[in-house]
Amino acid sequence: MLNGFRSLTGMMALLVVSSLVGCGDDGGSADAGILPTDAQLPRPDAYVPPALGSTVTTVALRGSGTDLPVTFGQVFRPGDIPAGATVAARHAGDALPLQVDVKAKHADGSLRHAILTLDVPRLEAGTPFEVELVSSEEPTPSESIAVADVMARGFETTVRVKVGGKVYTASAREGLTADASRLWLSGPYATEWLVAVPLRDASGAAHPHLMARFEIRAHTAVERVRVGVSVENDWTYEAEPQNFRYDLSVNVAGDEVLSETGLEHYRQARWRRVFYWGPDPQVDVALDASYLMSTGALPNFDAALEVPESRLVELAEGWAAAETGPMQIGPVEPYMPSTGAHRDIGPLHLWDALFLLSQDPRARTVALGIGELAGSWPIHYRDRGTDRPVSLDDYPYMTLLGNPGDAVNPDTGRSELFPDCAGECSTPYSPDSAHQPSLAYLPYVVTGDHYFLEELQFWTNWNLLRTNPGYRDREQGLLHPNQVRAQAWSLRTLGYAAYITPDEDTLKSYYLDKLDNNRAYYEQAYVMDEPNPLGVMNRFAYDDGAGMAPWQDDFFTWTMGQLVAMGFDGWRPMLNWKARFVIGRMTDPGYCWIFAATYSLGVRPTADDPFYADLSEAFRAQFPEYVGLDCAGPEMATMLDLREGEMTGYSSSPTGYPSNMQPALAVAVESGLPLAREGWERFIARPVQPDYSGYPNFAVVPR
Repeated sequence: MLNGFRSLTGMMALLVVSSLVGCGDDGGSADAGILPTDAQLPRPDAYVPPALGSTVTTVALRGSGTDLPVTFGQVFRPGDIPAGATVAARHAGDALPLQVDVKAKHADGSLRHAILTLDVPRLEAGTPFEVELVSSEEPTPSESIAVADVMARGFETTVRVKVGGKVYTASAREGLTADASRLWLSGPYATEWLVAVPLRDASGAAHPHLMARFEIRAHTAVERVRVGVSVENDWTYEAEPQNFRYDLSVNVAGDEVLSETGLEHYRQARWRRVFYWGPDPQVDVALDASYLMSTGALPNFDAALEVPESRLVELAEGWAAAETGPMQIGPVEPYMPSTGAHRDIGPLHLWDALFLLSQDPRARTVALGIGELAGSWPIHYRDRGTDRPVSLDDYPYMTLLGNPGDAVNPDTGRSELFPDCAGECSTPYSPDSAHQPSLAYLPYVVTGDHYFLEELQFWTNWNLLRTNPGYRDREQGLLHPNQVRAQAWSLRTLGYAAYITPDEDTLKSYYLDKLDNNRAYYEQAYVMDEPNPLGVMNRFAYDDGAGMAPWQDDFFTWTMGQLVAMGFDGWRPMLNWKARFVIGRMTDPGYCWIFAATYSLGVRPTADDPFYADLSEAFRAQFPEYVGLDCAGPEMATMLDLREGEMTGYSSSPTGYPSNMQPALAVAVESGLPLAREGWERFIARPVQPDYSGYPNFAVVPR
């Protein structure tokens, strides 16, 4: 069931189908099919935030024990935690100790994303512990845990690798002693230091490529220290890059917690595991999925969907059977460019969507595990000078595509090509922007783990590097030369990074600039210049350059809507221009909506001709044998071997072309364009629809 919209129209299916105008009707298409660009568009009603002190959202905790630290990420709607206010926590009316680490704010100064740490007095096994998050004027505690307190307890975590006949080690304790300046969390309930430590041999020489990193999170009274351990092979311009095979041992408090023999560490990749020095609190955190989606931070999946228990059991069993060690990727498709509807594709991939909707601990384990394994892909390019993902602003001619001459910076006369491989550099994983899942965004949103943030940033940068410097306009980072679906998913990832990267991070302005550069390009090319009356992207992969893929175009339209939902209102003109195409396919009386999700559509007679004037003309050219028939009528259904009112393109499949179309139509409703809601109501009233409960990747509905 598709939220409230279904209740308005579920009984109207027969009425909608029987009242459609014949597909071959030439009259009226100019009025209904092409949406006026100067229409007065209704805007969504202004959201009224709750009053100060009111409940904003809730969190459910499950576990057992006393004095348990619980840290998680939380996004908020604009205005819910206004400028000057903070977050407080309550349980059964009583205040709970809470630490708020602010990471990002909305344009109005209200809180967007924070990492919250609760000090929970007691959890009973099997009994959910409900926590209300409220807006408050109360000051949050400012004191933080001292490094000296951690050291006094004897904390230590070490990484040992034996590579090329030499043993290299890295100590978290030594790294923290040398430099404790980089704080990620700071407060009395959780203080976290980010420490980078070279792996050194017995003589003190650092390995030129391998680097250890520790996320050291101390909790109250330093009874527990959570340690994220990573090893990276990802320096961008270090000479002689290659894979390295090594024996690995990770030791926490004198115990070996991870060991691998002959681990092959791929070039431009990294791995990470989390351990506890002291008892693991093992608390499960379930956030309010409806609230998370209402913030605009995440795709608006149908919150009424209930993930079946059988699906959750299958998730857990599949994860237990999957390869999930260092340099593995779990159930994700290793060859991203593979064709077909693999589970990775969508606004979020399958495992993220199931976790978001269910908030089940089994789904959480899989979603966060996949996010952690995202480090295994060869897409990581870190700048040794800044210790951050490499920047186009610093190296505008660096690229993964093009001839060597394309990478020569004329201002410096130096090539910005990456160094040639000096040994074995093969990898079983083939990344791709046209089929790229969002692997780390949701994990960062709900955990606040710095590792996931950097994964998101690395993938965002890799998408920019995959375009020739000249085509992307060098440091501008334009994505338009790619396939339409590659543009869609790359813009989605760029938008996620621009939205959620902390305000104090230097990459915040970098991603905002790249996003706005793309907005300016698209707005000029499509809204101002308006190269076609249909609202389609200018990429033609079919019919010798005369046809395009509506489903790819729909991916792009959804991305426009998601950017607007996240608060990037400058993208609204592009959303309004793009939404015309998906709305027209559902409502133009000269275009039968049964074919709205066709695999390909000719939009001009030949590659040398101008676009068709409207969708009615495109329909007559593409589907001449159906012209004159009642759209969705019995004769058409017989010819198509479908049920009356059944759309073509595998309408019953959650990965069919109508399903691919659904997110675009949902954000078209949010645009407020004329006929958008009529198109949506027709779409959800059709008699053959998929069951999204176990595969919700495309179960997006209007906000």
